[in-house]
This record gives sequence, structure tokens and C-alpha cells, in this order.
Amino acid sequence: MSEPVWKRDEIESPCVKICVVHPVERICVGCLRTIDEIGGWGRMTPEERRAVMADLPSRAPRLRQRRGGRSARLPKD
Repeated sequence: MSEPVWKRDEIESPCVKICVVHPVERICVGCLRTIDEIGGWGRMTPEERRAVMADLPSRAPRLRQRRGGRSARLPKD
């Protein structure tokens, strides 16, 4: 009879291995966390992690706004 594997009851990191900080919004474009949240994740309480996770969906639209790209630089007729 084998014993069950011990598992910690923790909220998993939302990291998706796309670690690039947006230059204006200052959040990771992969997981949407701030640098402070990423660095402190291992020391956060479950409640703090839940609060971050709950806030992530509201951050996504901040990265979807386009600045205009090439068409914004072309002269208007």
C-alpha cells in the first residue's frame, strides 16, 4: 500500500513563460502581473495570491489598446 503524495495547497502561478514587461503599463504581457507581484509570489499568502488572480482579467484590456502603428505615422490626406 503506497502513501498518497503530499501536495501543498497553494494557488499555482499564472506564469505562461512569456516574460516581457510592457514598457508603458509595467505589467508582464504573459501573466499580467507586476514585477513586484512576480517577485513576491513565493512569499504571498493564499489570500494575497487569490486577490492578484482575481484582478488579472481586468488588466488584459490595458495591453490590447493599439497605438496606431505605421498608419498613425503616415501623413493624413
